[in-house]
Amino acid sequence: MSGLVTLSTPALIDPVELKAKEANLLELLRGMGRVLVAYSGGTDSAYLAWAAKQALGGNAIAITADSPSIPESHKKDAAALAVEFGIRHEVIPTFEFDNPDYAANNSDRCFHCKDELFKRLEEEAPRFGGAAIVYGVNVDDLGDYRPGQKAAKIHEVKAPLVEAGLTKAEIRELSRQAGLPTWDRPAAACLSSRIPYGTEVTPERIKTIETAEERVKELGFRQFRVRYHGELARVEIERSEMARVFDLDMCDSLVALFKDLGFTYVTLDLKGYRQGAMNEVLARPAAEASDRDGI
Repeated sequence: MSGLVTLSTPALIDPVELKAKEANLLELLRGMGRVLVAYSGGTDSAYLAWAAKQALGGNAIAITADSPSIPESHKKDAAALAVEFGIRHEVIPTFEFDNPDYAANNSDRCFHCKDELFKRLEEEAPRFGGAAIVYGVNVDDLGDYRPGQKAAKIHEVKAPLVEAGLTKAEIRELSRQAGLPTWDRPAAACLSSRIPYGTEVTPERIKTIETAEERVKELGFRQFRVRYHGELARVEIERSEMARVFDLDMCDSLVALFKDLGFTYVTLDLKGYRQGAMNEVLARPAAEASDRDGI
């Protein structure tokens, strides 16, 4: 797979230190005896599931949540990777959309999502001999706003990638060395993250966003987000890909795509794709946010 996500500064990754970190990770996992890996199929969780398989064989089980907030294509890719690399894999339902605190979509939405996931994994753990639960947070994630980490602490979910000191770039490089197709996969997040805080999250809105993103992908874009603002769709596209949008035929294709899904207006975010864009409003002073949102 080739694409925009590459290790642009490989010289900064010491290969000896990198292998030492991987060895430490495998030792940490072996020490757990049995693990359930919260497995979305993204770069981090895929590498963690692979590493757990290397360390524990059949005592490592990757578990994917069957939630509307995870695109169907991601679930299929996660299942295919597990088959290809011989990783034990199961899919379990989660019910975060039944929780009014989740549906309300306040700034702690991610907490309620992860709280539901980890509760379900705790229910599954006895079936696998009381396996420890692990998830794929990495060192770089620690500086971001991620309420899900609070849920992990409450449920005593372990973060072996953090314990081993692995960064995102290092995980991508180790994934590449392992032959994992996820090594350069674009950053992903649950579909609910496309909806502004305070706007209710519903399965219907999530499905609209999922369909829109699949269609944008079919147009050849790789790293992007479709942000939902009621009758307006705001599209963030990686700046290196943005020039393609200004072709008038492409503009027409994008407009037709979103009109077909019921949007009245289609906008391009000139700042481009960035992770956590919906969190930007959280950093704005309250008075400023109120003034701007009232315009």
